[in-house]
Formats: sequence, C-alpha cells, structure tokens
Amino acid sequence: MAEIVIRNLRKDFGDFTAVQSSSFRIDDGEFFMLLGPSGCGKTTTLRMIAGLELPTSGEIFIDGEEVGQKRASQRDIAFVFQMFALYPHMNVRRNISYPLVSQGMDRAEVRAKVTEVARILGIEKILDRPVGGLSGGDRQRVALGRAIVRNPKCFLMDEPLGALDAEFREHMAEELRALHDRMGATTVYVTHDQLEAMQMGDKIVVMNHGVVEQFGTPQDVYDKPATMFVANFIGSPSMNFLKFHGSLEPGATTVQLHHQTLGIPASHEAFDGDMVYGVRPEHVRLSDDSAYRAEIVATEYLGTTQIVTLKTFNGEVKARISSALPARVGATVGLNFEGAKVTLFDRQTGRAIRSNLNEGMLSHG
Repeated sequence: MAEIVIRNLRKDFGDFTAVQSSSFRIDDGEFFMLLGPSGCGKTTTLRMIAGLELPTSGEIFIDGEEVGQKRASQRDIAFVFQMFALYPHMNVRRNISYPLVSQGMDRAEVRAKVTEVARILGIEKILDRPVGGLSGGDRQRVALGRAIVRNPKCFLMDEPLGALDAEFREHMAEELRALHDRMGATTVYVTHDQLEAMQMGDKIVVMNHGVVEQFGTPQDVYDKPATMFVANFIGSPSMNFLKFHGSLEPGATTVQLHHQTLGIPASHEAFDGDMVYGVRPEHVRLSDDSAYRAEIVATEYLGTTQIVTLKTFNGEVKARISSALPARVGATVGLNFEGAKVTLFDRQTGRAIRSNLNEGMLSHG
C-alpha cells in the first residue's frame, strides 16, 4: 500500500477552475474521505489522483513517486465507480478475474486469487452467476472484488454506495470499512454524505468551490470547524450561528450578546468587529435560570431526543434535548451554552477566530 501526497494541485477547464491549490497527505493504510457538495471539486481531485485527469499544475506523489503526468495504467491504483461498471456479458468470476487475465497471469493463480477475494467478500456462492440478475449490494461486492484482486497500491472510490437504498447503504458502509481494516489498504473515498464520511473515515478533507476548507480527523472537523462552511456542512442539524458585534482580548472566556454574558473557549486571537457565535444543537440547554431568553417556535420528536427551534435576538437556535423535557411552542425559556464547545467566527471571512488551529487543518488556495 502507499502514502499519497498532494501539493498545490490545480485543475482548470478553460476559464473554470475546478480545484484550487489543494494540498494534503493521505497516510499509508488510511481510509481517507473527500467530502463536499456537488461541484466542489472532490471527484475531479480523485480523478487526478487516478490519472483520469491530468492536473493543470501541482504534484501528486504515490508511494514517494511523482505521478502527476503519468497515465492511469502506470499508477498501480484500482478505481471503484458508483455505477459499478461491470461487464454484463460476463459472469461474476470472469468480471473479477478480468484484470488478472488481461495481464496474462497463469490460470491456476488467477483461480486462486479470485477464490480468495470471493471468500473475503462472502460471494463464493455466486461466482458462476451472471451479473445482470444480481442485487445492487452483490454487484457492488463484485466491483470491489475486481479492484481488490489486483492488490494495487491504493483504492480510489467515487461514491460507490450512492446507487444503493438508504438502509442497505448503511450496511454496505460497515462492510466496506471492515474490509478496509482487514486489508490495511490505502483508500481514498469520495462522498457528499457527511454522515458516511464521519462513520467511515480516518481523516476527512472538506472541499467547497474547489478549495480545501479543512482536513483532519472526523472529531477535529466536527468539534473544531475551521470555517463557517464546515460548521454548517457537518452535523445534523448543523451548527447554530448567532451574529453579534464585539471585541475580544486573547484569553477572554466570555463575550456579550444582546447585553448577556456567554461563555467561549479561552484559546483565540484578539479581534474587533462582526462575529458569529457558533454552537452545536447538543451544546444548547434550556434553563429557566438563564437571562438569555428565547421563544420556542417548533419542536421535532425523534424518539429519545427532540429538536427544539427557538427564536432569539441574535438569530434562530436549534437545541437537541431529551424528549422527556417539556418544550411547548410559544413558551419563553432561558438558554445556556457549553462555552468550552463554542466556536467564534469572523463574519466577513467565515474563518474561525482562534489561535490554536492545528498545522495543516486549514488550507485555502
């Protein structure tokens, strides 16, 4: 398997820039997620790593070798597509074995490798069946088998579970992560689904308009969003944003919102101007003792929890609280926020205001 290093990667299509000066590293054996909305540049980045698109500028290293201008066939990678791309006139065995047969591998060795891959994927009983009659999940396993059988340096996957229904997609995500752990493969996986990225990834790159907004572990990206875009894109419901104007001194632990004192983490830089107080719904508490008041405008029952929507002077707030707690539409309540979990943002740039951003977590072109 291999480490993949991306340095200042850029891709232009005429006057349109799809990827802007992206830089990040994928460690050997890592399950790495490229996450973002449609059109953000994640698939273009994956295709450049694969050699299906050549970069306008920048460097791509796979296992220490610069491969940016090499053809896909020279990179020793395996690509798994959303639509499976199986050969419909071949059965399962021939689909899986095709990469080995095309390389001229000995028949006995091909059979042994296909048998081993089928065992890993649990598809031994369908090896001689035509692919046309298979379920979506089985066809996905066949597509994975065809990639795995070559034992490449890395696996590149472009929304491979996107064509499956929601329930089976979650099951296959668990299977795919377990398969990755057994093989110790370097895997780069494109998705627009933030829940999928958080569930499966060791590291996540969040992209927007061709720019890497942030990369880090799922917990880092969730707990310490580098930009308002990341804070809004990750999480369901997304982070609450309360707008205000004020001044910060380094090390301050409170800010003033609508004449109320609210807690913040102490680690931030000095700032004066328009800010945003960002807090996750699970870090909002309803309290009669708080002077920061809000009106309940909606509730959403989710079983053990409920989402309560509240109107404040600084903007709308959603709170995730226990369903056992009373929350009546029209009632006025106090709000408390877990200050240590709050993120402050510069309203003009959208960037987090803090002095301890981990090196490499934020990258703008």
